[in-house]
Amino acid sequence: MPQPILVSWSGGKDSALALYRLLQDPSWQVKGLLCTISQPYDRVTMHGVRRVLLERQVAALAVGPLFPIYLPPNASNTTYEAAWAETLRPLRKRGVCHVAFGDIFLEDIRAYRERQLAALDMTPVFPIWTGRRERTASMALLETFWKAGFRTRIVCVDARHLGPEWAGRELTPRVVDALPTTVDPCGENGELHTFVFAGPLFRTPVAHRLGRHVTRQGFHFRDLLPIG
Repeated sequence: MPQPILVSWSGGKDSALALYRLLQDPSWQVKGLLCTISQPYDRVTMHGVRRVLLERQVAALAVGPLFPIYLPPNASNTTYEAAWAETLRPLRKRGVCHVAFGDIFLEDIRAYRERQLAALDMTPVFPIWTGRRERTASMALLETFWKAGFRTRIVCVDARHLGPEWAGRELTPRVVDALPTTVDPCGENGELHTFVFAGPLFRTPVAHRLGRHVTRQGFHFRDLLPIG
């Protein structure tokens, strides 16, 4: 029997590819998506994507309900963990023992997930984990993502690595080739964050247009506005 599993969902390419892998594996049954939302902004934490676009994205995926995890601005680790625990405990009582994450190679982040979920008697799963920091490994994941038919847009970049002109671009092979060599192609070190708007899991693309640039706390954001 397939095991029920939740997916940690940012709306970006890594969580989308992790979901894609899970849905291809008969061992798992996806029961919903977990997403942290920054209050009072009502946007996806770190990515800055409006909740309305997140909800349209989840509706287009039709893989289960969205379980929002609300966080105050600049939430501490203690606040973050408490918010996750509040959301996960009722789901654990309903028999969900696993949560999937789109992490790729950061060992400290993986260890943190393992400790965090162990405290809740749950286990993390890493469908796209490579454990390799090499550019070739990250590029191989992106090639899989593109070949599957996914499309994604850069919505946030770390100002220490990339200028504001990068936010808002669709992440295509040509754009990735133009990235500085110091930037991981998947942005695994936090250099960039994305919003997936079309692909094999989507019943319809998430229609949107580009809004304004905003720079805040060392990050450049490009707002996305829903169409229709």
